[in-house]
Amino acid sequence: MNTITRRLSAETILPDTLKGFLSFVEIKTKVTSVFPFLLGLAYLISSGYEVDFFKTAVLFGGMFFFDLTATAANNYFDTKKNQQALQFSLRTARALLLLLFVASIFWGLFLVYLTDVIVLFLGALCFFFGIMYSCGPVPISHGPYGEIVSGFFYGLLIPAILLYINIPGSGLFTYFITEGKLSLFFDIRSLLGLLLLSVLPFCLTANIMLANNICDLKNDLAVKRYTLAYYLGPRALWLFAALYYTAYLSVIGMVLAGFLTPFSLALLVTLLWVQKNINIFLEKQVKGTTFIVSVKNFLIVIVPHILLILLGGFPALK
Repeated sequence: MNTITRRLSAETILPDTLKGFLSFVEIKTKVTSVFPFLLGLAYLISSGYEVDFFKTAVLFGGMFFFDLTATAANNYFDTKKNQQALQFSLRTARALLLLLFVASIFWGLFLVYLTDVIVLFLGALCFFFGIMYSCGPVPISHGPYGEIVSGFFYGLLIPAILLYINIPGSGLFTYFITEGKLSLFFDIRSLLGLLLLSVLPFCLTANIMLANNICDLKNDLAVKRYTLAYYLGPRALWLFAALYYTAYLSVIGMVLAGFLTPFSLALLVTLLWVQKNINIFLEKQVKGTTFIVSVKNFLIVIVPHILLILLGGFPALK
């Protein structure tokens, strides 16, 4: 094989391999981790806190690699159970899964080294539920709790860890160990702000999974996968719409409580497009055509929300 032929072969194989990997980790779904992270970052900046960009970058590395790991594990174990085609051989998939897991462990432990035991506890919680989401005799993704778990970890824990490592003190909560006793101290207002902030990404993330499970209901039942959509029946569509309205109400609540400036109320304009997409999904639930509205709504809401929070953070506009 001459040099030109080898070069052409490499150019043909590498893109296909990369496409296979990106499909294996479902790279398009990473918006559910990246944007809640950016939301927390915007909230920190607008609140006047100085961001430790080194620790924040390490957190992003651990979060992103573990998100890739969790998705790859879910696809790998689903393939073994359902005998569906995978982008790679099972051996290659296992190797990729191990590499991603090791990378996420490295970044996670590095962040613990830079911070404290609270981050270790929160990180271990993420790892435990991330693994249990796909593994075990009854994975979380095969039951009615997938929406709650994904919303909780993407919507709350990612912003919580981000705020904890950047707020001096920490302004969220602190702990002391004296004479074998553990004492915890919480800043009620800061925690309330975090909880309200998490409502929007919680609802948006949960709705992506809910829409996916509604569309996959028949296929899931064929493999004895009983998701929330199965238990709710037609009411799952009511929940789908209600979660979006709850997200908007949380923003109004944050403005009224003084956590966000009135600029954030401009987000309500996006409800026009969101409602249009809700109506499309309520009319027909098809994975190949209408599931995408849940992803579109996620971006329609969270991107301007982040920008409006940053806009409200400018000193001249406060």
